Amino acid sequence: MIEIYTDGACLNNPGPGGWGAIILENGKKNSIGGNEKKTTNNRMELTAVIEGLKKISKNTPVKIFSDSTYVINTMTKNWKRNKNKDLWNLLDNQVLDRKIEWQWVKGHAGNQFNEEADRIAYNEAIKIQKQTAEK
Repeated sequence: MIEIYTDGACLNNPGPGGWGAIILENGKKNSIGGNEKKTTNNRMELTAVIEGLKKISKNTPVKIFSDSTYVINTMTKNWKRNKNKDLWNLLDNQVLDRKIEWQWVKGHAGNQFNEEADRIAYNEAIKIQKQTAEK
């Protein structure tokens, strides 16, 4: 089973944001990240999951770890989707026909891969903030 650890970050909310994902597959680790000039933390949390899933084969079981109750509870407890419908639609397309296990992890609590995804997300947010300030 592939494991994906995801996190999102936002400097101010809304503001410059970043996302990060750690993909663990067959003993190998792949780290990915990205950013947006003006976004929200919840959008970055969702984007991290979407982008992580895009990197793996659809026919492989996956376990997603996130410290976002927004993402985990919406996917497991059918929380109402009032905002970010564009991203929820993208996520729905990614989870279609996949075997996914959703796991909440406590943020900033020493989980190695959650902390690593958090660092990627934060660094991506800082990077886009600096790029925007330089213009």
